[in-house]
Amino acid sequence: MSDPYASRTAVHEQRVDGFGTFRVLPLDAERDAGVLHRWVSEERAAFWGMNGLTREQVAGIYAHMDTLDTHHALLLVRDGEPAALLQTYEPDADRVGECYEVRPGDLGIHLLLAPAGADGARPGWTSALIAVITAYVFRTLGRTRIVIDPDVRNDKAIARFVKQGFTAGPEVVLPEIDLPDVYLPKKRAQLAFLDREVAFPG
Repeated sequence: MSDPYASRTAVHEQRVDGFGTFRVLPLDAERDAGVLHRWVSEERAAFWGMNGLTREQVAGIYAHMDTLDTHHALLLVRDGEPAALLQTYEPDADRVGECYEVRPGDLGIHLLLAPAGADGARPGWTSALIAVITAYVFRTLGRTRIVIDPDVRNDKAIARFVKQGFTAGPEVVLPEIDLPDVYLPKKRAQLAFLDREVAFPG
């Protein structure tokens, strides 16, 4: 079977034993909108905040993000199959930067996993994905700390990251954002952090 993503240039590529080759691709808002719309429309993605949006609305959100220098969307593809959506952001250009002391080298991330398929049910699948993401952030981008801010009610996401070595920080309230191009409601979030030396000791 041909790889529909083969012609796209990856910003990071990594083989994970037992799981295949992962490629991190800059998101194409229009081409990838169908996949993203299916993912964000599922009940499990309620905390992503896009339930009920149309395909065109989802494409519009990511097209807008593509105009920003501080926020980026990326698609993780494993052997030609989309595996996760990764969003990265500069904390000092995001509302989370109002809620903790940002350090030089910090990078915020949001992660949405693809619906669980055969691989999603395999032990170690999520760990493999997060290993690729941490290698991308720390080695390819050269950052020193990852910041996450999941909704405090999203127990699964919080537990997933803590299992991967993240240290829980404070609970904070992210302020509402109401701008012409974006609306984000107030959100109670659990901050957590991963230092490069914890992910890659020595």
